[in-house]
Amino acid sequence: MISVSDLSTPLPTVLIWFIHFKPSSSQDGENTTTPSYQDSNFSDLDYSDFPVPCGKEYNRQFRSWFIPTFYSIICLLGLVGNLLVIITVLSFKRLKTMTDVYLLNLSCADLLFALSLPFWAANSMTEWVLGLVLCKAIHVVYKVSFYSSMFLLSFISVDRYFAIAKAVSSYRHRSQAMLLSKVSSAGIWVMAVIFSIPDMNYTTVNNNTCTPYSSSSDHLRVTIQGTQIVLAFALPLLVMCFCYSSIVQTLYQTRNFERNKAIKVILAVVTVFLVSQVPYNLVLFWTTIVTAQGGTDDCSYENSLLYAADVTQCVAFLRCCLNPFVYAFIGVKFRHDLLKLLKDIGCLTQERLLRSAWGRRRASGAMDTETTTTFSP
Repeated sequence: MISVSDLSTPLPTVLIWFIHFKPSSSQDGENTTTPSYQDSNFSDLDYSDFPVPCGKEYNRQFRSWFIPTFYSIICLLGLVGNLLVIITVLSFKRLKTMTDVYLLNLSCADLLFALSLPFWAANSMTEWVLGLVLCKAIHVVYKVSFYSSMFLLSFISVDRYFAIAKAVSSYRHRSQAMLLSKVSSAGIWVMAVIFSIPDMNYTTVNNNTCTPYSSSSDHLRVTIQGTQIVLAFALPLLVMCFCYSSIVQTLYQTRNFERNKAIKVILAVVTVFLVSQVPYNLVLFWTTIVTAQGGTDDCSYENSLLYAADVTQCVAFLRCCLNPFVYAFIGVKFRHDLLKLLKDIGCLTQERLLRSAWGRRRASGAMDTETTTTFSP
């Protein structure tokens, strides 16, 4: 008897040969004769049912230059912008309101997020060679900063809602505001860590890539991505829409000359969030559905989803370098403090600082002037 290991023919071919082989028997009851391998005819076999691997070479080439380029730009802008916010807040001791505390924590979260981007840029270019421990650590830092940033954006909108739409009732609890902001900020970081535990457990180095997913059809991927969509997009979106729509309604009822400017700032905040987050989460939602259905056999369709995910993800990550502009630098007092800091380190002239101070006095009638994140440009 000939074993499979004795054949020089590949195993699938041998199996096909055995399946299609039918022994012939003589009429006089003689023993059957097994035909040789060379006597078999494979010309009529149908190979269309055999799975063909989906080629992703063009997608890999695209990711090898697109993601590192955009991640580097986002990282650089995110580091500069958020460091300026942190240094300015700490230098001028601006932790006087709830929004100040949330703003400082938001900048810390975005800074951590920006610091993790170079590792993901390298992960998209070459094999992951930094080991499993660092793979898990970087992924946890990324997810914790991601969740905490989204939660903080929600809490900032809630604080603005009570400061403007519920100004009378919030003034009564003003003495407890700082304690509440610190406790809630600590709670946000704790929740972010808790929601990152699944990534901490399942992140591994698969096919020389740092990833929490074993394959594109992994059902664990459905759970992780579904949780991210609900907690880090849908929930903050609902909170922000309710709070800012209520604020706009309150502002329309006032006759303050800064009303239109305040509404424009709110629209800018909401627009940045929607433009950066909606496309990515729509693609993420659709890929989650495809994964839950066991993947797709259409190679072109699968590659299109990969391209869409890469592009929209880079747009979504822009939030870490845009947040300082829409939440901090747009504030009159914060902008003045930043210019003063730049003057102290020699990056700004005295004349420019005086012009900024004159513009600040002209805008002194802005609403909520005791907050660094004022709704007045």
